[in-house]
Amino acid sequence: MAVPVDFPAAIPAPLAAKVPDMSPSHLAFLPITRLSGMLDARSVTATELTRLAIARAEGPGKALNCCLAVLSASALAEAEAADRRAGAGRRLGPLDGIPVALKDNIDVAGAPTTAGLGGSGHRVPDEDAEVVRRLRAAGAVILAKLNMQEAALGATNDNPHHGQAINPHRAGCSPGGSSGGSAAAVAAGICAAALGTDTGGSVRIPASYCGVVGLKASFGLISTRGVVPLSYQFDHVGPLTRTVGDAALLLSVLQGFDPRCTESRRRSGWSGDLVPGGRLDGVRVGVIRTFDQEPPEPAVAEAFRAALARLEGLGAVLHPVDMPDYDMVAGRRAGFLRVEVEAAHIFAAVLRDAPERLSPELRGYLEFGTRATAQQLMRADRRIAEAAFAFERCFDEVDLLVSPTVPQAGLVFGNTPPENAGTYTIPANFAGTPAISVPMGRDPDGLPLGLQIMAAADREGPMLMAAAAFEASAGLDMTPPEARGAGG
Repeated sequence: MAVPVDFPAAIPAPLAAKVPDMSPSHLAFLPITRLSGMLDARSVTATELTRLAIARAEGPGKALNCCLAVLSASALAEAEAADRRAGAGRRLGPLDGIPVALKDNIDVAGAPTTAGLGGSGHRVPDEDAEVVRRLRAAGAVILAKLNMQEAALGATNDNPHHGQAINPHRAGCSPGGSSGGSAAAVAAGICAAALGTDTGGSVRIPASYCGVVGLKASFGLISTRGVVPLSYQFDHVGPLTRTVGDAALLLSVLQGFDPRCTESRRRSGWSGDLVPGGRLDGVRVGVIRTFDQEPPEPAVAEAFRAALARLEGLGAVLHPVDMPDYDMVAGRRAGFLRVEVEAAHIFAAVLRDAPERLSPELRGYLEFGTRATAQQLMRADRRIAEAAFAFERCFDEVDLLVSPTVPQAGLVFGNTPPENAGTYTIPANFAGTPAISVPMGRDPDGLPLGLQIMAAADREGPMLMAAAAFEASAGLDMTPPEARGAGG
């Protein structure tokens, strides 16, 4: 399926000509594609971008509590090296000199990896995670380690050890999880992009809550080596960015088989070939009626109806599709049981030797995982396999699937977290298929809402093209209100 698209600029063309004169606050919110052009033109330097990122992390970012550690000295050294390459006309590519931050379950050599756990016994790796190695090879500046849900198990980023990460769009509001710090940092203009991990929606949920783009590629396309696992079966690493074009750029750098990663798979990946136009003529887009088992909040449903109308306006042909044998609640519970069992194995030594590093809630999950019987796990795995099959079978009828990313907007801390935050996202983890969340609007309180676009395995290209076409047509400004016009 060839879907023509033109990745849009994030700012209008008349303003683009004035980019070199922009204030630091505007510079902090430009997409990588625009910043890279400025680095090429030498109208800004990597050192200036990195100093701005550090200032925002240690200034506006403090109230958001999204950074656990800012790697200032090494980041500035990497930025200076990027500037030397740029000065010699030898930039390594569009990521060279761009500040990128990492969820703190991703290893950076010499920096502690907390995985969101407490205590002082954090492991200090002597080797970068493979995704970090690939970022460095592309010249990216590794800026910071970011707050996350404890052990990456949950969707609020209400971390009992490191504190709550806050949604930049509303004080006291959750950015989602478990990659909440990553989404908040991008939304707040602290970094140009961040990496998170997604086991049941943990990149896409915070992307939706924070008004950014969150991408989960096909299982095994991006290496998870050097990332603290939660579930070997469901874990993915994925980028959070300001635009679909930036997500595609990150994917092109991160993808590829890793011969040292058991979960790595040889896949076709994203080629980056684009046809200008931005239309979706004839593309069959499926709307999963089964998701109505757990309907979204009214504001989400209204925004989703408008998004469907926009897709039709772009030429897409909408098709209702069903997964009649999929019980969404039972499927979600089966997935959680599988994660609890795997997490109990992964964190067994901490649970046995240093249980004080774990919250009572996490200890309860892990202890339950140790008690699960083989029969319970077998039934859960069979339910997961049936759900994955039902989901993949939908692509016999359509080219893409769409849904709201999350049934609700970000919750206010102190309210009971919804059990169904991952209801619409977890089927793509079960099936290992790609999915992306793009902003589709705001609720009446101004909180962002996300549209999820999904494709069959190895179909990242059509999915990204459709997401970019929707993004360009919608033309949304998702900058947090407090950040508009704020200084760096």
